[in-house]
Amino acid sequence: MSYSSDARQQQILNLMLIEDDSVFRRGLLACLEPFADLQVVLEADSTPKALRRLREWSAPTTTNTPEIAEQQASERSLALIILNLDLGQTITSHGSGLRLCQQLRTRYPHIPLLLLGSTLDPTHLATAFQSGAGGYCLKGTGITELVTAIRQVAAGQPYWTEGIQAIATHNAEVQPGDQAQLARRSTIDPFLSRRPATRSWLAQRRQNLRRSGVRQIEQAIAALEAQLETNPSLIDRLVLTGQRRELRMARWLVNQLLATAGDPVSAFPEALPNVRRALGVRTPPTSIAEQPVNELPTALASASTSRIQLPQTALFDATFAKLHGSLVNHTETALEIDILKDAKKRELLHTVLQKLQAILDELRLSQLSFQQLALKRSVVLQDLWQATVTDFFGKYYTVSIDGQSIEVVTVLLQDHTIVQTEMLDRIPLFSEFLSHFLFQTPLTIDGTDYATGTVEATSRMELLLQHVTIQVANAVMQPLINRFGDVAAIKQTFYDQRLLSSRDIERFRNDLSWKYRTDRLFTEPTAIFESQYRLFTFTGNSISKTSIYAPRNDELAKLSRLPFLVTLVLETRDAIAPRLRTAISFLGRGVVYVLTEVVGRGIGLIGRGIVKGIGNALQDAQPKQRERWR
Repeated sequence: MSYSSDARQQQILNLMLIEDDSVFRRGLLACLEPFADLQVVLEADSTPKALRRLREWSAPTTTNTPEIAEQQASERSLALIILNLDLGQTITSHGSGLRLCQQLRTRYPHIPLLLLGSTLDPTHLATAFQSGAGGYCLKGTGITELVTAIRQVAAGQPYWTEGIQAIATHNAEVQPGDQAQLARRSTIDPFLSRRPATRSWLAQRRQNLRRSGVRQIEQAIAALEAQLETNPSLIDRLVLTGQRRELRMARWLVNQLLATAGDPVSAFPEALPNVRRALGVRTPPTSIAEQPVNELPTALASASTSRIQLPQTALFDATFAKLHGSLVNHTETALEIDILKDAKKRELLHTVLQKLQAILDELRLSQLSFQQLALKRSVVLQDLWQATVTDFFGKYYTVSIDGQSIEVVTVLLQDHTIVQTEMLDRIPLFSEFLSHFLFQTPLTIDGTDYATGTVEATSRMELLLQHVTIQVANAVMQPLINRFGDVAAIKQTFYDQRLLSSRDIERFRNDLSWKYRTDRLFTEPTAIFESQYRLFTFTGNSISKTSIYAPRNDELAKLSRLPFLVTLVLETRDAIAPRLRTAISFLGRGVVYVLTEVVGRGIGLIGRGIVKGIGNALQDAQPKQRERWR
């Protein structure tokens, strides 16, 4: 009661709650009710409702006196918006929560924003952090700590107790110029994600299991939410809502039980505040909630000096996390890395990512200007390929052929020209990829420029990063398959067991050769004509293919011979097909009209005449029969 009396003297904080989970929303409202200084005056469960109610709330009122107008404006001012970052989340996109976060920071920059969420996704948090969100709390956070976060963010102070580790740890561990740290990265076991060496194999495995489990649970939740949107019966709605609540609890448990010391989620058992409260166990306060609101966390202070790099680090982290499982090729297009064992495939992809990250760090420290970046594109890719070949196979790796020891890396690097021409130079939008990373230039998507950290730019950069990783890995394997494809030592060390025989390897080479011919003559000209780039990406435990739109007028003008003929055929098809379809449709309607209205009616008249004639004949025959019987 003493707290309530003190709260009456505090300024009333008007809050808005944007949450699509009605159960959680009602529970949070009930938890905030005892705190008299916190008043939830607006609620919304979707982006359109949130923006509409904010617009209506902030609309000026007509009054007669300025004093009354000022008082009403003070009473209707929002102190904080609490937003569920998982709002409208799906598996294939970042969800509307992150988009709404950026819209709110653009339209209402004067209103602080506190985010709530079920997970600590580095990409989401880094983007939200850079957009200007004031803080982040997990949904399992205790009410006392949550109230502290609400008051602190409403006062204009950041609150990233949980989320700051997910977006700033790697920045703090490897600072630009810290060559000792960069060298330490290269000594990590190749099966690991090439992140800080403090993460053991077991910790990395637990992290991958956690993210894979969370992804599957979120997919099930999305399916349930899709069923709920179909307006089922009352009983079905209750059942589906209960299943969704159980899945959300399972997602929380997976995040907590499989958390490691290096993860943003706290380690077990300290990361189970709800369970500890249910058991009556008090946890000693250790968060910055007890610190004065005017003191920033050390990690946050260091991270604020390099906010531009945060989304980039998160992109690499997100891609590292997807390199698990067998990574089966589901594209129906032969890839060089398909010949590798699953473990070797993951090792190679990890190596490419690690080397690319190191090269970006070096470029960031260099005096390279924006104008010079386009000229260095081929050199950067060549260096990335050579560094990956050397690290993956080992600089002194040798094989014995006809009694002679051959250094594998030395032989493979001799094919740098053909690899550069046929594979590396064909990687799309790599210059834009580098400039966006290094100089934060806007990324043009569908004719619109998107700044670093926006949802659209982050999604596009993630696709480009995954495609670069896969294509460079293919380029590493291409000379090995050509020069050492049938060497026994190579097959036993690197190849999948299904591709050990000479016949299978030769068939695999033929598939690759056929792929390059069809790509050069048909697939690539079609993509150029359709202004598309076809990218390889990681989806779940597999490699899939997607397309992105981008103008390719310069490449279209340079086409010649058969590829140019393919584009002419496509253009002719596009020009003739609509008119041909119209003509065929017109002729078809004409034929249908003739058959139904002319021939059909004619047949109908003839048929009726025949039937009538038969009827008359039968009537004439009946009197004759009666006369005969007389």
